[in-house]
Amino acid sequence: MTSVAVNTYTHSVTYVADNILKSFKDIIRMSGLDPSRFTDDWATNMLAIKTWLGTGDLEKVILEIFNPSSGVLIVRWDIDIVYGWSGDGGFWTDTEQLKYHIRKAGIAPSDAAYDILLKTKPGRPDVAGWGTGSFRSTDGFVRHSLGSTIGHNGLGGSAAYWRKN
Repeated sequence: MTSVAVNTYTHSVTYVADNILKSFKDIIRMSGLDPSRFTDDWATNMLAIKTWLGTGDLEKVILEIFNPSSGVLIVRWDIDIVYGWSGDGGFWTDTEQLKYHIRKAGIAPSDAAYDILLKTKPGRPDVAGWGTGSFRSTDGFVRHSLGSTIGHNGLGGSAAYWRKN
């Protein structure tokens, strides 16, 4: 019985991690940016997200779109990780809601750059290719919550984006 629970949770971790990355790829592409660097880093990003989802140490996955000359934030997307919510055990990703809000946030300038950041709990295990970092300031920005966006069997993600006030 224990192996069934572990296998189910492992499957949930894989499903949620994969859909977080797919959602960010859609955001990058629909924001008018080239997703090739993102897809080139897919395996490294997947390893970190799966590892820290599996240990319960991942709190948030962040996509910052910024001006590469000044480093100033243009728009930021968050997926807050939700552990242990009760659901029906189904798989779901609300891609239509996400697409609506990507269009609402608008196209990024053609010279914009982006970074993927992961917020984790202190003491999390190390993952190759990942270290500590800092987030760009959201001063003057307003956070718009989309609510639950990805879910499977008690593990999920709630999306939000930040744009200038």
